[in-house]
Amino acid sequence: MLSLLWAAIIGLIAGAIAKFIMPGRDPGGIFVTMLIGVAGALLMSFIGRQLGWYADGEGAGFIMAIVGAIILLALYRLINKNRTV
Repeated sequence: MLSLLWAAIIGLIAGAIAKFIMPGRDPGGIFVTMLIGVAGALLMSFIGRQLGWYADGEGAGFIMAIVGAIILLALYRLINKNRTV
């Protein structure tokens, strides 16, 4: 249970830093920011395992979680740039 709490805290920080690096109109509040950070870490863990950077069961670090969150934010903006509000 403590590891899930730790992952949520790290995800929140990674998502907040990614939103700070890429300012602009992005979705959600604190929970969406946390989900973006956690999803970024999962994305980079998967990519890192496929490229041989990480062993099985090893996760992405804090910097790679931020990189993953930036990638997810960029994809969100790419998909939603043609939509009108």
